Amino acid sequence: MLTALLLSAPGTQLDPILAENLRSAWGGSALDWLSPGEAVEFGLPAWPDNRWDVWADLQQARVDLVIQRTDGRRKKMLLADMDSTMIQQECIDELAAEAGVGERVAEITRRAMNGELDFEGALIERVGLLKDLDEAVIARVLSERITHMPGGRELIATMKANGGYAALVSGGFTAFTENVAEALGFHEHRANTLLAAGGKLTGEVARPILGREAKVQALHEITARLGITPDDVIAVGDGANDLGMLGLAGTGVALHAKPVVAEQCEVRVNHGDLTALLYIQGYRREMFAI
Repeated sequence: MLTALLLSAPGTQLDPILAENLRSAWGGSALDWLSPGEAVEFGLPAWPDNRWDVWADLQQARVDLVIQRTDGRRKKMLLADMDSTMIQQECIDELAAEAGVGERVAEITRRAMNGELDFEGALIERVGLLKDLDEAVIARVLSERITHMPGGRELIATMKANGGYAALVSGGFTAFTENVAEALGFHEHRANTLLAAGGKLTGEVARPILGREAKVQALHEITARLGITPDDVIAVGDGANDLGMLGLAGTGVALHAKPVVAEQCEVRVNHGDLTALLYIQGYRREMFAI
């Protein structure tokens, strides 16, 4: 059995007629509203041949469509990227802006997240441009420039309330993941470490560098420790370095992802916020912990 889920963009209303017409065209079961005007699903007997054509049409209406197997959709663990996923910024770009090299670093970040550049090499190059930046700038960036992605608190609190585990794995820096993990309620976090001496960044990052393969390794290590399998995980990210964990997890969600990344993922959320990951698992709005 399959489930088709329709999600509206925040602040917009999902048209019941649109949902009913799609259900009827695909021979689905009765509509089940997980949140009135926001999220609705229905059962399907088989994968629709025109799935991606319909998906593309719905994108024009700012509606996300997710089709998945019904069995096993509720997950026991969340594995999340940080930059442009749990927060709305790229931390290294914000540090670079403070160092006066914002545009140069942002362009390298864009190309790396699109998979055009080797992640490790791109990170080393960008960190090098931060050399001699006052270490105290990190605290200022956290307080003045970093904002959480909407829905993150609800996602983590609800999964934890239902026995789930939440891990933050980032190709960014521990100086940021520590703060974000504590603020949002993650059980643990992993990231790279910026090196500093005499109160200034050295332009170096500690080795080994946490990149694509390290995120996959984290998934394997944490699930083994918890006594669960990768299929019990819902992972979320937006960049090329997330593709390994997104492909390995039972449900891999490309959230507001780069097109080259989204194209390689079965579950794509371009308009919803992080609460979309709860609806994908079948949670109703009244079940949200906060």
